[in-house]
Amino acid sequence: MISNKTKNQDLICFHCGEVCDNKDIHIGEKLFCCQGCRIVYELITDSGLDSYYDIEKKPGIRLFENPVAEKYAYLDDKLIIQKLLDFQDESTGTVTFTIPQIHCSACIWLLENLHKFHPGVRSAKVNFLKKEVFIVFSTDQLTLRHLVEVLASLGYGPEISLESLDQKKQQISSRKIWLKLGVAGFAFGNVMLLSFPEYLAGVGEIEPQFLQFFSYLNILLSLPVLFYSASDYFRSAFVGLKKKIINMDVPISMGMLVLLFRSYWEIISDSGTGYLDSFTGLVFFLLLGKLFQQKTYDSLNFERDYKSYFPISTTIIDDLKEKVIPISNIKIGDRIVLRNRELIPADASLNSTSAQIDYSFVTGESRLVTKYQGDLVYAGGRLSGAVAEFEIREEVSQSYLTKLWNHDTFKNQAASIISSISDKVSKYFTFVVLGVAITAGLYWLPRDAAIAWNAFTAVLIIACPCALALSIPFTLGNGLRLLGRGSFIVKNIETIENLAKINTVIFDKTGTLTSQQSEAVVFHNLSDSPLSKDEMLNIKTLARQSTHPLSYRIYQNVPGEIVDSVAQYAEEEGAGISGVIGGREYRLGSKNWLASGSDTLKNSDQRPELSSTYVAIDGTIRGQFEFINRFRPGLAETIKELQGRYAVSLLSGDSGHEIEQLKGFFGATGELRFEQSPAEKLDYIQAEQAHGKHILMIGDGLNDAGALKQSDVGIAISDDISAFSPACDVIMLGNQLRNLPKFLNFSSSCIKIVYLSFLMSFIYNIVGLFFAVQGLLSPLFAAVLMPISSISVVFFSTMATTMQARRKGIF
Repeated sequence: MISNKTKNQDLICFHCGEVCDNKDIHIGEKLFCCQGCRIVYELITDSGLDSYYDIEKKPGIRLFENPVAEKYAYLDDKLIIQKLLDFQDESTGTVTFTIPQIHCSACIWLLENLHKFHPGVRSAKVNFLKKEVFIVFSTDQLTLRHLVEVLASLGYGPEISLESLDQKKQQISSRKIWLKLGVAGFAFGNVMLLSFPEYLAGVGEIEPQFLQFFSYLNILLSLPVLFYSASDYFRSAFVGLKKKIINMDVPISMGMLVLLFRSYWEIISDSGTGYLDSFTGLVFFLLLGKLFQQKTYDSLNFERDYKSYFPISTTIIDDLKEKVIPISNIKIGDRIVLRNRELIPADASLNSTSAQIDYSFVTGESRLVTKYQGDLVYAGGRLSGAVAEFEIREEVSQSYLTKLWNHDTFKNQAASIISSISDKVSKYFTFVVLGVAITAGLYWLPRDAAIAWNAFTAVLIIACPCALALSIPFTLGNGLRLLGRGSFIVKNIETIENLAKINTVIFDKTGTLTSQQSEAVVFHNLSDSPLSKDEMLNIKTLARQSTHPLSYRIYQNVPGEIVDSVAQYAEEEGAGISGVIGGREYRLGSKNWLASGSDTLKNSDQRPELSSTYVAIDGTIRGQFEFINRFRPGLAETIKELQGRYAVSLLSGDSGHEIEQLKGFFGATGELRFEQSPAEKLDYIQAEQAHGKHILMIGDGLNDAGALKQSDVGIAISDDISAFSPACDVIMLGNQLRNLPKFLNFSSSCIKIVYLSFLMSFIYNIVGLFFAVQGLLSPLFAAVLMPISSISVVFFSTMATTMQARRKGIF
């Protein structure tokens, strides 16, 4: 028996590392424990992914059974497919699966290379913490059922619970940790009770047989603590060591085992009563600390409630009138109106005859899809073309829109310095702790064995990198929430770090420095015959199609109701819009765009150039809308305050007719550039970045999308309406522009608080180790102190960011 077992230990499965029963299943010299592992190995090697086995040794998951042919047959049901898919059109589908088997970097690597196993998979992105994978696939090449079968064949069968699809997920406390805490607490209390006679009695006052009897009872009480309450620590340490990773549970488990076996040895050899009170107490306080930590983290949940302050709004039809409301107020059955390039906030059916939908925000691929009346249109699509009407079919999912906003397509891939510091320190922390513990134990062993054991065990338990790892998410996560309360919506915590690095601020003018509400919109006739009432209403109809601030102002200020629809609608970025109404072509745009090939405008005696939009009907210039801009309140003070710390400049697509007024805002040091096309704005930012500048660009969202994406941080201004741009990193309400210096200062304060949290963590560990190596800390006291370090850092970072936010007037 022993010989056979020893022999089998050498028969290790090449894929998953489990012990093979025999050598029957093999490919060359590579052995496999089952046919499932052999099949997965062949799939991986046939797909050219042999390097999977170089990332970690034996990284795979054992398949205890081959996927049953009909196991996933229910995924052919159209209703189930509709519930499971996040998005679906004629050729593309997206789905998010929970896969509990994800356990290491090799799993991530394999799943994100899923496209090499089947050409129908376009991309896959793993969220390791949530054990989720987001997959974009071609529905004309791969069905949902086949996709799940591919995952199952690799050992990553997703967890699909159809009952939960119609219910909101709720966070509930883990019953398991309460049971483990209860067992540890019961054992700790009774071991302490049985140990009281020894604590209180003098030498020789208790009969030895009673002491020995109580000691053996303590062993019995410690066994459920060892095998049940402390099992998670041992399991985590074992898995880490199996993968050649020393995680923080390794030194804790070593400390427990040293304490436990030392106690067992003393009791069995009758040389003492052991320290089982310390062992059971250690596990009890570790679990209590873990539970308290979790409760603390739950109460400081930084999952932003966008329904409170997310500034995206949409237009609904209420009593035959258009009304702008936040998307969080949309209800099922509401009729909404969307303009060109506006985001579809929730799954809806199309009420208009037809519409062109761009799903690049969802799939990452720029491709227009034609939808017809009654068709389902998914949230995250963007209308391309003329105004269309929709009826809401599902509630708005803010978390889904946020996930799309954080899609890799729209991310700046700048490296995080503070995250890098945290990762490096955490990586070597455990090795240092083990070295200190062994050194302290060896130092004290020839002097005093009791102190040696205490020092060795206390060092392993008290040193904890958790506080270091928690500094970033809790400081910046709370900062994210507090900035949101100030109507400054930040995409993610990396953006806060990037905001702290900014040294150059660039403004757009129209819709950014100016309000979307003007003192006046005046129309000037530039032709022999004035525009008729119907022609003016058609211009209003055309202006309604666009989200550009000037188009919106024309639509609002021209009286009357729209009476016709627009055909052949087109919008040229930075130039203008056009469309056919009632068989005639209408164009609204810049002078240069309409002047190309038009002698009417070139020879016309037009008014001095102000902030203007020109009108052409059937190729003939007919008039000019003149806008008297109203700059946002407090603009001069805002720019002056920014210039104290940053280089500030202006890039505008307008002419320089307001240059004197803008010079009053920007002063002699501010660089002002006018008549800048979107491409020229982009070139300017790239040139500045090449000279080491960290750029903050503030624009109106869509018209500056390229510049916003290129910038280190892009801020989209939102007023009464919002055509949400995934290219931006921040969305700010227009009336908060005056608070921009406060937001930037607060971002810098958040980074300083992170470094202070790092310092607190280092001080705690240094002080704790100082007393532990001297044998002045008992393992039990060390177990009490360990969670306190994490909780104190969380409390400090949360309170410090909140106090800074209030001091700087963020909310």
